[in-house]
Amino acid sequence: MKCHIYLFRHGETHYNASKKFTGWKDSKLNPQGIKDAKNVAKRLKSVTFSIAYHTSLSRSKDTLKEVLKFHPECGANVMDNRMIERSYGDLQGFSHKSVISKVGQKQFDIWHRSYSVAPPNGESVKMVEKRVNSFIKDLIKYVKKEKVNVAISAHGNSMRPFRKYFEKLTIKEMMALENPWDDYFEYVVDC
Repeated sequence: MKCHIYLFRHGETHYNASKKFTGWKDSKLNPQGIKDAKNVAKRLKSVTFSIAYHTSLSRSKDTLKEVLKFHPECGANVMDNRMIERSYGDLQGFSHKSVISKVGQKQFDIWHRSYSVAPPNGESVKMVEKRVNSFIKDLIKYVKKEKVNVAISAHGNSMRPFRKYFEKLTIKEMMALENPWDDYFEYVVDC
């Protein structure tokens, strides 16, 4: 038997549109983000799943809410912050432009796109990968045991380790990913 995992990113937020470091700040979906969420919902309309996961941030919950409008069969809606967005620490709430003007493009690029270097008081993608991998391990065990399809409303940086795991990517390939706001990825698990 085959079980399916449907992974998608939340819709665009006000912070995303203004190129601010969001991280764990709770930036709401903007009008485009609501359209993004509705597009994901339409694309997933014809599939079925029994359980859905989101994080404590409203952008993850609100995107999932749009998707669930088409899925009365989904019996469980679970919050799990192991797949929450990467914390940008002291950079959260600041625009990319202001950070670049303060520390320079080179340091900005290191904090923004390095795998193993964390911004001040924040997380590296390596740290995010560790907690996301813990979630994936438990998720696969659950999917195999219960034989269910799953929907996951995640974040741009937490999707990187998901995709690395399921698509068998290198760290370099994972770090080059740009995750869309209005589409999903489907992974099949033998269950």
